[in-house]
Parts: sequence; C-alpha cells; structure tokens
Amino acid sequence: MYKPSDLKSILNYFYDWERQKPNAVFLRQPYGSTWKQITWAEAGQQARQIAAALAGIGLKPGDHVGIVSKNCYHWIIADLAIMIGGFVSVPLYPTLTASQLQQILELSDAKALFVGKLDNWEQMRNGVPAHIQLIAFPHYEGNSRINEGLSWEGLLAAYDPLPGNPQRGMDEIFSILYTSGTTGVPKGVMLDFYAPAALMENERRYDSLGLFSGTEHRFFSYLPLCHIAERLIVEGAAILTGGTISFAESLDTFAKNLQDTQPTLFMGVPRIWTKFQLAILDRLSQKKLNRLLRIPLVSAIVKYKIRSGLGLQKARMLLTGAAPMPDALKDWYAQLGINIREVYGMTECCGGATLMPAQDIRPGTVGRPLPNVEIGIVPDTGEVTIRLPWMMRGYYKDPDKTAETLRDGMLYTGDQGEIDQDGFLKITGRISDTFKSAKGKFITPGPIEWSFAKNEYIEQVCVAGLGIPQPLALVVLSDIGRQVEVEKLRKSLQETLEAINSQLPNYEQLKAIVVMNMPWSVENGLLTPTLKVKRHELYRRYEHLFQEWYARQEVLVWM
Repeated sequence: MYKPSDLKSILNYFYDWERQKPNAVFLRQPYGSTWKQITWAEAGQQARQIAAALAGIGLKPGDHVGIVSKNCYHWIIADLAIMIGGFVSVPLYPTLTASQLQQILELSDAKALFVGKLDNWEQMRNGVPAHIQLIAFPHYEGNSRINEGLSWEGLLAAYDPLPGNPQRGMDEIFSILYTSGTTGVPKGVMLDFYAPAALMENERRYDSLGLFSGTEHRFFSYLPLCHIAERLIVEGAAILTGGTISFAESLDTFAKNLQDTQPTLFMGVPRIWTKFQLAILDRLSQKKLNRLLRIPLVSAIVKYKIRSGLGLQKARMLLTGAAPMPDALKDWYAQLGINIREVYGMTECCGGATLMPAQDIRPGTVGRPLPNVEIGIVPDTGEVTIRLPWMMRGYYKDPDKTAETLRDGMLYTGDQGEIDQDGFLKITGRISDTFKSAKGKFITPGPIEWSFAKNEYIEQVCVAGLGIPQPLALVVLSDIGRQVEVEKLRKSLQETLEAINSQLPNYEQLKAIVVMNMPWSVENGLLTPTLKVKRHELYRRYEHLFQEWYARQEVLVWM
C-alpha cells in the first residue's frame, strides 16, 4: 500500500508538465484535413477559466458535474476544470437515451452538465432535469447543434482563470463512473484521487505497460472517455508521461486520423480488433494471406504494410481489454507480428488488475497480477477476487451493493476464473452469464463463444439456451460472411459447429447456429457502450423463440 504522501495526483502531474513544457502540444483535434493543436499552457489556462466559471455560477466544492460528449479536446479540459475547481466529475456515455441520461443525472446528484459532441442531443435533452445547468461545448460539424445553456466561449470571455495550482486531497472523490453493465442497472463507482495516483505510481515504478520504455508518447483517443480504460490508459497515461492525445473526428475519418497520429500506445476492445481483422481480410483473403506469409521476404513486406495501413507501425504497446479476447484472434494478429497484450480489470479497481507480460504471452489467460495486486479464487464458485491499493471507495449512495462487492478487503468481481501454476489468470466466464439447461446442467457461455473467433464469416455470437435441453449459438454475420455465396457459408458454419462440439461435453454441445437478421449495436440496445453483448436484452427479445429453434431438425437456422 502506498502512503498518500508518496503519491502525486493526476492534477499535479498536469501542473508539472504545464510548467516544464508550456508550449508543447498536449491535445490535437482534427477538423477535416487540419489539426487544431492545444498546448499544455493553453489547456491549463482554459481549464482554470472554466473552473472559475463553475464557481461563478454557484457550484460549491464537492458538487457533482456531468460530462456527456464523444471524445474531443474540450472533454479533457472540462475534466481538468472540474478537478481544479474542487468538484467531482460524472462522465456519461454519449449514446445514452433520454431516460438513461435522466436516471444517472438524478442518481448522481449532478448540479451541472457539460454537453458536447453528440449525435442525438435532440432526443437526449428531454432527459435533463430542469434544475441542472447546461454548459455547451463549441459546435462540432456533423454533430447535433446545442442551443441551450451557457456557452463554453461565453464563459471563457467572462471569467479570468483561477490563480495558482489548486490542490486536491488524496481522500477527495475524483470521479463517479456509472458502469454501463450488461444488466441495465447502473452503479456509481466512486474513485478518490488516491486510486489513479496509486496506479500511476505503480506504472512509474515498475513500467509494467512499458509507458517509460521510449521517448515518444502519443495516444489516440476514440473509446469512450467515460470508460475507465480510456480515462486512465489514454488521458491518465498522457498526463503521467507528458504525452500528446489526438482524437478521432468521426467513424468516416477514423482510419486517416489514426494514421496521422501514429500512436505509441493503442488499445482496442476485442470487437475493434475483429473489425480491423475483417477489413484486412476483405482486401486480402485468408488463403492468399497464408500463402504470402510463408515467403520470408514477402512476409516481412506484408506485415509492414498491414501494420502501416492500420496506423500502428510506431506502437510499442498494443492492448485489449473490457472483455476477453479469443486466443484465435490474438494468434491471427501474432502471425502478422502484432502482439496484443490483454489487460484485465474493472471500473471498481481503476481498470487495472492483471496484464499480459510483453515477453511471456500465455494463451488462454489475461496475464499476471500487476505489482502490489493479489488475485484469489473463491473455492465454491470459482469467483475471482482482487485486493489492490487502487480500489474504489464504494458505490455512490448504495451501501448494500458496496458491502456485497467489497468484503474483507477484497473486491468480488463476478468473473469466474482459474490461476495456473505460474500465476497467470484465466477467465472462464461470468457468474451472471451462467445458465441452466432443461437437463439441469449449468452452462458457461464465454469459452464456447470464444471458439467462434476462428471463423471470419461470424462477427458476433451469443450462446443461449435457458430452459431448452441443448444450447444454441446466436450469431451475426460479418460483412465478409454476408457477401460470400450461400453454399460456401453453410459449409463453413457447419464445419465450425462440428469442430466446436467435438471439444465439448455432451450437455454443452450446441444444437444449432441461429443466424440473426440484424447486427447487434449500441443503437439498437443489444451492445453496451464498450461493445459487450447485453445478454439479458437478447433473452428478452428472443427467448420466446428458443423452443421453436431447438425443435427444428436443421443445424443452421436463419431468422
């Protein structure tokens, strides 16, 4: 455990870089073909002005301030302003519906809300309670225009910056992050300033990620900043190292923005890595790729071109997290010389518990515990428990759920797992995902689903089967799968089904693959904002069809 006096807060790291290199670029925002660059000094000046404005409109130290926006440079400055002003940030997903937004704003006791780069503010704004003061970021082309509330530019014109370097105590609340969850019930994770400071000090001392292994520190921000991974691995890491954060402007410009950034660290949730893979295979078939990789000189050129095409040739650290990444997908990238390291954690432990060692990648695991982290397994249930210095304070206004999750100094994760003889952690599933078949057998869907990663025609999968004798695999086809001729697709799916079933005990073997008629997305409510499948929602919509699908004679069912 680190002593608070041994730690430096994220805010003090910012002050240090602001003093040491005021004119160096901190934030880069794309506007079409040009980039607006914001220096450390400019970010500090604006953050102190906005902090003064928050106090000027009547907020008191400790008040809660929300941020709802896609990633942009104003998001980071607003976050710094909330810290400097003595307030508590409540970051919100930019894909929330009006009712979800209202629920979290009321649960969190927010007094003000920064509103920024959004696709659908026209509907979201109906969820903002009348008493909450809105502050609008400057308009970003292609996004909703926000005409309500106070304007960012108006506040900058009206307020002088707060003087000096206001301090925050390690025991003060840094942020309340509402977990998106796959159950639909948000919980407000309270992190104090000690938590990110302890995690940052751990990296500074041990260089587990490798942040300090090079002289350049470039970060690309596109995963939601309201999620703990992006908040710490991009925003936090940039402030820790004095690095530069560049943003994605839109989905259409994502690839170009990434190539222009050339990040030294890149993190993608498994579905992002799947998207990259499918985009590569759409241009270069697996058969041709395999043939080229067998030719030594050509292989090196192909690997370089693929990595260069992705914009990742300068990346020293390639990471995945938020959900387990199938070994087959990691192996596919490894053949290209792209070694992706798994990070395991959750909001409740500041996002960091285990990490795959760069020089000892162990298939089937999420790596070893970070220094100062203790991992345990509950004997009866297989639940993974964690003890570490950067634990949450608890859930906001929910002592019962806090007591259920934090017991005897351990965080009960809800994940099931195993620890091998070398200390590597293997995640085998979620306790809440496990279901009982009509035969009375408990089935853990995760490992079965991960086996589908070898099939390029499948992009999404959910194993389900509550109340029927054998489970079903609900799948969404990839773009490649939708374009291939039907007979070739049928043959591939049948072979995949047979291969998977041959490795499973009888009670887990899949009765059929059900090909769904629409992709699962955040917009249609079937994925969380971190692109995990909402099982409870799939069950709600399709459980009434399970018996009918099971009763069919075919092993392939088309919706």
